[in-house]
Amino acid sequence: MAMLEGIVVRREAQRIDVLSEGKVLKGIPKGKVRTSERIYAGDRVAGYIEDGGIFVIEEVKKRKNLLVRPPVANVDRVIIVSTIKEPEFNNFMLDNLLVVYEREGVGIYIVFNKVDILDREGKEELKRWIDIYEKADYRVLTVSVITGEGLEEFSDIFEPGIYAFAGPSGTGKSSLISVISGIDLKRGEVSRKTGRGKHTTTGVSLLMLEGNVFVADTPGFSKVDALRFIDRENIKDYFREFRGYTCKFRDCLHAKEEGCGVKEAVSKGEISVERYESYLRIIS
Repeated sequence: MAMLEGIVVRREAQRIDVLSEGKVLKGIPKGKVRTSERIYAGDRVAGYIEDGGIFVIEEVKKRKNLLVRPPVANVDRVIIVSTIKEPEFNNFMLDNLLVVYEREGVGIYIVFNKVDILDREGKEELKRWIDIYEKADYRVLTVSVITGEGLEEFSDIFEPGIYAFAGPSGTGKSSLISVISGIDLKRGEVSRKTGRGKHTTTGVSLLMLEGNVFVADTPGFSKVDALRFIDRENIKDYFREFRGYTCKFRDCLHAKEEGCGVKEAVSKGEISVERYESYLRIIS
C-alpha cells in the first residue's frame, strides 16, 4: 500500500485531523506512533487512508521545532499579539515569550492590537514600547480589527509556512485570524471586572489560507516562565540587543560582574532599561 503524507491540522484532546490529498480526515495513530509518539498540530505525518475516510498515521516526520506555548510543531513564524489597554500591556510576559521563541529560531512579529481605543496617553505609551522593541531589532505592527487600521500591512507579512499566534487572553488573536482567513472564530472578550479574557481557545487548529499558509489558532495564557525551557546562564543569548557587546568575562551574566559591556550599554541608553530589567527579573 502506497504511503501518503499529510499535515496535522487539528489536535484537541484525543481528536486528530489530518490534511492529505486535499481533504481533512480523521487521524488515528497506529503501532509505535500510538504507544510512543505524541502528536501535535503542525506535525508532518505519513500513513494511508482506510475506507471510510480515516487517515491511519504510521509515522511522524522529524520536526524542525516544537513550540510549547503554543503547542505547535514545525512553526516558521510566531505572531505575538499584545495590547496597551484591555488587557493592560505586560512587557515582562512579552520578553519571556521572545526569549522562548528566539531559542526555537523562528521568525517573530510583535503586533499591538486595539489601537483604536487608545487615548493620547495610551498612544504615547504605545509609541514608547514600539521604539523599545524596534531598537531591539523586532518588527512591530499596530492594528485595529474595529477600524481596519494596519490590517493591510499585517496581511502582507504572510508567506508559505506555518504561523502561530501567541499572547495573553483577550488581546484579539482569534479576531485577527478571522480577518485574514475569512473564518468567523470565537472571540475572547475582555471582562471589565478583571481586565482579562473571558475565555480562551481550546486545543490547537491550523487554518489553511491561500498560498499554502497555515495559521494556528491557539489558547491564550496569563503567565510564561522562560526558565522552564532554558537554563539561567543561557537566557542572555536570546536577548537580541545584547549580542553586539563584549564583556571582560566570557561567562558574564550581565548582572553584577565588572567590565560588563551590556551594563555599560544600558547606562549609555543603547539598550533599554525596561528590557534589561526584564532580563534581570527572568534570571533572578
